[in-house]
Amino acid sequence: MSSTTINTLDTEEIARFSKISATWWDENGPFKPLHHMNPTRLKYITQQIAQCYFKNTDISHNFQGLSIIDIGCGGGLISEPLARLGATVTGIDGSEKTIDVATSHAKLMGLDIDYRCTTAESLAETGVQYDVVLALEIVEHVADVAGFVATCHRLAKPNGLIIFSTLNRTLKSYAVAILGAEYIMRWLPVGTHEWKKFLTPGELGGHMRHAGLQLHDISGIAFNPINWSWALSKDIDVNYFISSHKS
Repeated sequence: MSSTTINTLDTEEIARFSKISATWWDENGPFKPLHHMNPTRLKYITQQIAQCYFKNTDISHNFQGLSIIDIGCGGGLISEPLARLGATVTGIDGSEKTIDVATSHAKLMGLDIDYRCTTAESLAETGVQYDVVLALEIVEHVADVAGFVATCHRLAKPNGLIIFSTLNRTLKSYAVAILGAEYIMRWLPVGTHEWKKFLTPGELGGHMRHAGLQLHDISGIAFNPINWSWALSKDIDVNYFISSHKS
């Protein structure tokens, strides 16, 4: 199959998220869990960027001069803080309604972010490459995981940093992310996730290695119900990151 025929977009998933796109910046709306997780997600991403490009973990480092692509950017919850750190950020999403929300909010915040309603595959066909490729909470929603990971590889510059975050396929993740988050706590609309589409670190890591990526970190992100907070963790049974670079 040629690269021009690969299409990892899942139209049903796009339609599902388009319906709630207007609520992206409502901290008590359907994306409430992402708002709560965002500081911890940002901490991990900035640490990985600093280690890769500046040989330190100073998350206050100025990222000016770095180009970042945020695939499946949603309303811009990660794109905006990275732009504030000085990076040149491009955010893409398959939902036009979502991109409209992200664009409007960035303008309101006085941020210059290049938001586009397009697919990773279409962007890769242009030959553009980035210092950092982010694919956060999206790989479990695509139609072709192997093809999507290969596209992320194409979008990275040589030695570029690629970070995935997703949900592990375990009984614990079913209990927490499906039963707990969707049915009991009602943090997410019912049907947001399909447990069978969750990926174990071994499965995702295998796709990444096959695409030519070198893995260098796997970290979990865990919720503490006692103090109602998220933190980086060694526990990868539910949410986890995999960081890699393009050799």
